[in-house]
Amino acid sequence: MGKNMGNADRLVRALVGLVLIALVFVGPQTPWGWIGLVPLLTAALGNCPAYSIFGIKTCKTGK
Repeated sequence: MGKNMGNADRLVRALVGLVLIALVFVGPQTPWGWIGLVPLLTAALGNCPAYSIFGIKTCKTGK
C-alpha cells in the first residue's frame, strides 16, 4: 500500500477531518462529526482507497 496523496492533499484532509470532529463537541453536537475520522485517517496514512480505485495520484513521484 503505497502513498498516493501529496502534502497539500493531506493537509486539506487533516484540516477538514479536525473541523468535522470539532462539530461533535461544539456547534450542533451531532454524532455525524465522527465522519471526520475518515479524512483524518487517510491523511495520516497518505493513502486514499478511492484514489487507488480510480488511479489518481497527487503525490510527486521520485525518479
